[in-house]
Amino acid sequence: MISTTALHQGSIPVIDYRCDAGPSDPVFTEFHHGHSLSYVRRGSFGYRCGGRLFDMVAGSVLVGRAGDEFVCTHEHHACGDECLSIHLSPALLDELGMRERDWRTTGLPPLPKLVVLGELAQAAVEGGNAFGLDELALLFSARYVALAGGREVGAVRVNGRDRRRAVEAALWLEANARQALALDESARQAGLSPFHFLRLFGRVLGVTPHQYLVRTRLRHAARLLAAGEQPVTEVALEVGFADLSNFVRSFHRAAGVSPRRFRQAARGDRKIFQERLAAAV
Repeated sequence: MISTTALHQGSIPVIDYRCDAGPSDPVFTEFHHGHSLSYVRRGSFGYRCGGRLFDMVAGSVLVGRAGDEFVCTHEHHACGDECLSIHLSPALLDELGMRERDWRTTGLPPLPKLVVLGELAQAAVEGGNAFGLDELALLFSARYVALAGGREVGAVRVNGRDRRRAVEAALWLEANARQALALDESARQAGLSPFHFLRLFGRVLGVTPHQYLVRTRLRHAARLLAAGEQPVTEVALEVGFADLSNFVRSFHRAAGVSPRRFRQAARGDRKIFQERLAAAV
């Protein structure tokens, strides 16, 4: 049985696929409904396509082309498998520098340049880093295209108008940081495609849009924690974090202490940061 969960919608959908089929379950022919890259998060299975059989394990990448048929087999073990699947439109393929007719259904072994981005995407699903899942899906796709085509995606050229766009986008993110913002929406505000916006913003400001958004929220949170009496949960919600555990992890990663300890330090307990400095020596 296969279950699917949409992790991100918009111009670059990301789907969580989970299959619990085992060696005794029948196999059947399926069809790719669009162009896709699926990062195997857990388990193993056979991927039969184009007359070839690929053994997929954690870290492998399943490449699908719209209309192509394939069969998944599960003869190795009965623990199931999970994939993060990125769906790419023809327009996005073109923007990434990949001609649609050159896209091929295939299976790839774990490759270092893809594995690291795949694991970052997995951590983003679990709230474990400051990247947005949509950003990582684009970066993963661009990296695959670079590997498949034997060349890197060209660097974005930045002129004065584009620099203003990036700065104005940062100001817009600052003003709307308390809202749930996706890459698509920010790109629309800048009048750019999500992929071009992601590259331009990073080139001009040195961080991705989501990293800037998270850091803006953390700045606001630090101000509230230092100056007020609001419970930590209320602070997290007010600055734009929908999940308390994600806020606590992000704040601790940035400040080196928990939100509660940060508030104590702001009220005069200097020993907290002295301990952190001593530990870093």
